[in-house]
Amino acid sequence: MPISAGYVARETATNLWRNRLMAIAAVLTVAVSLSLVGTALLMRQAVNNELVQLNQNVDLQVFVHPTASAADIATIRTTISQTPQIRKFTYLNHKQSYQLACRISGQTVCQVLTPKTTPPVFRCTLTDPGAAATVASVFKHFAGVQDVTYPSQAAHTLTAVSNVLQVVLLVIAVVLLISALVLILNAIRMAIFSRRREVGVMRLVGATSWFIRLPFMVEGLVQGLIGAVIAAGIVLLGDIGIRTLIRHFKEFSSAVVPGHDVIITEILVVVMGALIGAIGSAVAVRKFLEV
Repeated sequence: MPISAGYVARETATNLWRNRLMAIAAVLTVAVSLSLVGTALLMRQAVNNELVQLNQNVDLQVFVHPTASAADIATIRTTISQTPQIRKFTYLNHKQSYQLACRISGQTVCQVLTPKTTPPVFRCTLTDPGAAATVASVFKHFAGVQDVTYPSQAAHTLTAVSNVLQVVLLVIAVVLLISALVLILNAIRMAIFSRRREVGVMRLVGATSWFIRLPFMVEGLVQGLIGAVIAAGIVLLGDIGIRTLIRHFKEFSSAVVPGHDVIITEILVVVMGALIGAIGSAVAVRKFLEV
């Protein structure tokens, strides 16, 4: 008995309509889970871009305690100028440091700090970014030094926070994907059960196993694809929203994910949705449909 595309489409649509509530639940679960997967993938790429930017920034900052004496500041300045790993440096006094903090962090910080309580800072440019930790260890115990920061510290913090968020998102996504798989399997099982008499008749008139199975398998594939397309749309809207937001915060422009990476993520999301639907329907047909 030949299989036509029209027959498969009609039977698939009939099955989806008969079990529409279960199908909608499966589609929404797939959409939510794959949205989390896509978000985690884009987050990983954004963090990698930000890490590249941080590694290109070779500045090391020596923060002086606000109450440090002039002698302490002079000693720090002399040591910095004599350190071979430091190519050049600039010194920001209380007022200049306060103005920079206000410009970077906004009015909230300005209301908390005052020029007198804002620590002066030596901003050093290193000849080799890899020497940042060694240079920082020299100044951390100096009299009058409040703190020493360099890009690798920020990179370590950013990586740690990102890894935790990605693990959380992926764990939730995996749980939801398993739930989606089960929902698709149950939807196919219900479709098989509701049409058991028709299946019996088709078997008696000589219908092949693929003629009977294919509409049920396509049903699961369609559920997975619809959920994946919705997820791809959610991820795309999220990326557009982030790009719009970053326009107002130029310092985070390096975290924007390139368009080709977004497209690859969208394709991966759609492929995963198709696989989830295909696997769920294949298991259901194999387990519940006797032909």
